[in-house]
Amino acid sequence: MTNHSFHDRRTFLAKSTQGATGAALAMLSPAVPLSSHLAGMEKAAADPIQSVVVELPRLRVPLSFIIDDSTCLVNMGKYCMPQFATAWPGRKEYEQPWEKWPNEIPDAFLRKFGEWCTERGVKGKFSIVPNPACVGWLDRELPGWSKKSLQDSLKLVRDLMVPSWDIHPEMITHTRVLDLKTGKPVEPIHIGSMENSYPQVEKSIDELAEYLAYALRILKNCDLPCEGITTPGGFGNKVKDRLPFAVFEAVRDVFGTDLPHYFKYISEGKESTLPKLEGLAGADSNRERLTVNVPAGTGDWFGGWDGSRKCEAERYCNADASEGRMVELIERGEPAVMFCHWAGLYNNGTEEGWVELQRVIQALESRFQDRTFWMKTSHIGRYWVAKERTKWKIEGGKIEFDAPFSCDSFTLKITRQSHSPIWYGRIGNEIPLNEVLLKKQLVPGTSFRKGDEVYICVDLLQGTSVLQWA
Repeated sequence: MTNHSFHDRRTFLAKSTQGATGAALAMLSPAVPLSSHLAGMEKAAADPIQSVVVELPRLRVPLSFIIDDSTCLVNMGKYCMPQFATAWPGRKEYEQPWEKWPNEIPDAFLRKFGEWCTERGVKGKFSIVPNPACVGWLDRELPGWSKKSLQDSLKLVRDLMVPSWDIHPEMITHTRVLDLKTGKPVEPIHIGSMENSYPQVEKSIDELAEYLAYALRILKNCDLPCEGITTPGGFGNKVKDRLPFAVFEAVRDVFGTDLPHYFKYISEGKESTLPKLEGLAGADSNRERLTVNVPAGTGDWFGGWDGSRKCEAERYCNADASEGRMVELIERGEPAVMFCHWAGLYNNGTEEGWVELQRVIQALESRFQDRTFWMKTSHIGRYWVAKERTKWKIEGGKIEFDAPFSCDSFTLKITRQSHSPIWYGRIGNEIPLNEVLLKKQLVPGTSFRKGDEVYICVDLLQGTSVLQWA
């Protein structure tokens, strides 16, 4: 997403209701014999469950980091600049000395970034533009780089980034609209032939999905998994009502994803950063054409889309994490999703944004490590879908769930006097949860008790599952 496209993003107020780092505790083998478990069910049933509330995952605020305009090797800030200048003549932001900027953002920088983030559990979304600024095709040739360099770069993304980052296409080129029949850019270059403002005329859901699927198939050819897409700037602005359906159709068709998501919007000020469920076919529909709109919560305050801006990292958070937008979101108890552009971390070789990013994350860790944990954008979206769409019924001493989607770290607060052991799983195959002593130790497969309130954290199973007391 370029600076131009950042200003094209609208903000929104999500309508959904409110909802790792830390020591991992493995689920223990059954400490209570199954016979005792079954024998205690009748006694547990006599103690009624008073309330059930879905909480934040692991009782922590989700953190995530959305990075736009990233791809393999190509410095998008440089190669986008002259094309944007042609399409939007007279705009000062495009009158930059791009000829002097480096051609690439090297894999050595990506490796340094990825390894540092992995060590700290940082997760989020990382774009891979399939045909970056029309330079070349990632699944074929990238002129200016050897085939080996391209393959090594793709392997680095697969090995280092995929485990912790959602990979998104940011449409096909992020600059020129392509004719899907010829694979060539639409001529001439003007606002109507740029992806940042596509489409300028009416497009059906199928036509939009076809364009998205074209980008997704290139990444599939590169063995990069995708559960969602990122819009380049104002892409889809004139067909916002159809975009969620097109995302669903394209991602499901190419990758078979059960719950597609997308990134397009920035939530500012008091606007909610909660994910928004879109494309529902009906009020009672759980899975039909459901797409999750996952917003970011900050502006880009590192080096901007081209890497030339002055860094204002204190706007994310200051040195002691007492002020800043990320601090505000964490204190609010909503997903705190940072946003920036890849070129703004590299800064055409100075790496000023990268240095400031490390400071920001370390400051957040120093104050909020026990109150937050990092999640992929897809996992944040999936959690809020599970929160809103999972149904349950209480029968005596058990809760039976009907979940349209699986979900990691699903966390409940249950009010009940019983202190009996708690079991979770498929009916007839429940496994006991391990009780932890501190709230910050809560991870999937555990429970934490405070008076008559017990907090349960499980990896929610799709379909029917049960939580019950022995």
